[in-house]
Amino acid sequence: MSKSNRIRILIVDDHIALRVGLTAMLAARPHLLVVAEADKTAGAIAACEKHHPDVVLMDLRIPGGGVEATIAIRQRWPATRVLIVTTYDGDEDIHRAIQAGASGYLLKGLTSSELIAGIEAIHRGEKVMPPNIATRHRERVLRKDLSSRELEVLSLIVAGRSNKEIARDLVIGEESVKTYLKTVFQKLSVADRTQAAIEAIRHGIVHLD
Repeated sequence: MSKSNRIRILIVDDHIALRVGLTAMLAARPHLLVVAEADKTAGAIAACEKHHPDVVLMDLRIPGGGVEATIAIRQRWPATRVLIVTTYDGDEDIHRAIQAGASGYLLKGLTSSELIAGIEAIHRGEKVMPPNIATRHRERVLRKDLSSRELEVLSLIVAGRSNKEIARDLVIGEESVKTYLKTVFQKLSVADRTQAAIEAIRHGIVHLD
């Protein structure tokens, strides 16, 4: 099979062992061609500029951000498809990735046949999302978005900050903090700070790095 007829693939992940493993696995398939690897957003964009891949396998947690890389790639090369391959299964992670323009979302640990089927599908212009991921995405679509300020407040709740500390960190009054907390609780359908923190982590709204 000529190179022109093969699906050109860029692998973006900050773990070299995973990139090496994926490259070796895909190299065994004559219709697939790994044209480049990258470990961060800037490298992914540079690789797209140079190699013009058909499909990008994108991890979410890379320096610069996988979502940010996806947005940049889809804006500059709309014909390039992005397939998220990550360990993060929170519905907020899924929602952000799809909003950014990803054509599919798969979890690491999948079989080689599942990954190759996903690559082939998005190359054909299809969407790729296993049933459990699709269900979480639908659930997220039904939940109201948090504003940027509400996200800041929620992140500080997860970090264990008191209302007074949140007010100090965000340079706002404690009454404003209470108002934001009330809205956050309503949007997450929780009753208190502990539940809010649990839900934030469970849904992937806030990550514990």
